[in-house]
Amino acid sequence: MSAVNPRRWWALAVLAAAQFMVIMDTSIIGVALPEMQRDLGFSQGDLQWVFNAYVIAFGGLLLLGGRLSDLLGARKIFVSGWAVLIAGSVVAAAASTAWAEILGRAVQGVGGALIAPASMTLLMMLFGHNPKELGKAMAFYGAAAPAGGTAGVFLGGVFTEWASWPWVFIIYIPIGIVTLAATGLLPAVAGKRGSVDLLGAVAVTAGLALAVFAVVRAPEVGWGTTETVLGLVGAAVLIGLFLVIQRSVKAPLMPLGVWRTPGLASSNLSMMLLGAAWIPMWYFLNLYLQQVLGYGAFASGAALLPMTVLLMIFMTVITAKLLGRFGPKPLIAGGLFVLAAGLVWLSAVEPTGAFLVDVLPASLVAALGMSLAYIPAMMAAMSGVPQEQAGLASGIVNTTYQVGSALGLAALTALATSQGAGKLGDLPALTDGFSSAFLGAAGVAAVGALLTLVFMRGRAPRAEAQQSGAPAGEKVVA
Repeated sequence: MSAVNPRRWWALAVLAAAQFMVIMDTSIIGVALPEMQRDLGFSQGDLQWVFNAYVIAFGGLLLLGGRLSDLLGARKIFVSGWAVLIAGSVVAAAASTAWAEILGRAVQGVGGALIAPASMTLLMMLFGHNPKELGKAMAFYGAAAPAGGTAGVFLGGVFTEWASWPWVFIIYIPIGIVTLAATGLLPAVAGKRGSVDLLGAVAVTAGLALAVFAVVRAPEVGWGTTETVLGLVGAAVLIGLFLVIQRSVKAPLMPLGVWRTPGLASSNLSMMLLGAAWIPMWYFLNLYLQQVLGYGAFASGAALLPMTVLLMIFMTVITAKLLGRFGPKPLIAGGLFVLAAGLVWLSAVEPTGAFLVDVLPASLVAALGMSLAYIPAMMAAMSGVPQEQAGLASGIVNTTYQVGSALGLAALTALATSQGAGKLGDLPALTDGFSSAFLGAAGVAAVGALLTLVFMRGRAPRAEAQQSGAPAGEKVVA
């Protein structure tokens, strides 16, 4: 294969479409949740598993997906990931019970965990020869993420309101088939000889799932019960086992030496707390709009569009310029503080609230904070690692964000339920529960901002841009 692929821009369109769909998979279900709850019999506390089943599988298996991409070839794993995602979508769309729905979502997460690292590997192969082209390609690829989030919110409302909630999964089937047909545009990548750390992948994924399960069940069975304590201890043992395995195997999923990279640990901590604050806000805001204000699915999706449009504009245009001027630390800390302020504002919601007063301005402030912090945190996590470990660093920071999202949603759902969010039909109780969740998420974001200020090192913007391989002033990352 020549150094410059003449079809690289067409191939980029395929990769961006994959990024668009993987991100849309986390947002399209939001406005459909109340309908799914009624049809499938989810309790208010267990409803979060529709989201967390995907996130746990996706986040827990991202590192394995990256390793398989190295060993078997990125295009093969990309194709396999889409086949798995389509299969999961079929199961999720056809589900008639809560457990079948959770299974389908988990299978979708496995597909996403194969697609995401393979996409990044293929993108680097296509454009790594030219830093200027790489910057443009990363900008286009990065724009697909907020665009997918925006489209998911809107399409979820459209399908749920005028068709039925299974259509939020059916849509993946024809799009997946078209994407598979277009994979001939992607470069064929020869795999490398080596082993796969399946035991490590099982340990980290099972540990995460057990921790989330224990936190979800705790409000019902009690925090001091044997079930909860054994669940949390078991999760800690599994995570510890994962770390032991990484030290002992020849080809670990996550070589522990990478954590000696300056700034990697602090930026991943910021990313984890960002996910732990942002995803619960998005989840409970959907429920407040529909279960308290009485919005239908389409109206709820439309109500969230201003927030997602602001995210898309800031992430793809403004944040990149600010990052080149100020560097990541001020933006991450400032963004988390702004997110916290928006969440505090949202915690003042009322049972008889109005969208223009109680939701819109606060959600826009929160979205501004998220858009300021996300890309700088991603950039800070990757900027100090050697080029040969860029894929590993990307996998780690994406995993960290997903882990934070799952644990944050589990913990804040427990908080909301304890404050009344489980009492469907009781609008004051529901509002009190959702308000508590918003306030808890604000605390998480504020702690993240403080820890960023304390532990993260500042870097010169121009030097950071050069480390990333993108020219100064053109640095955008997915």
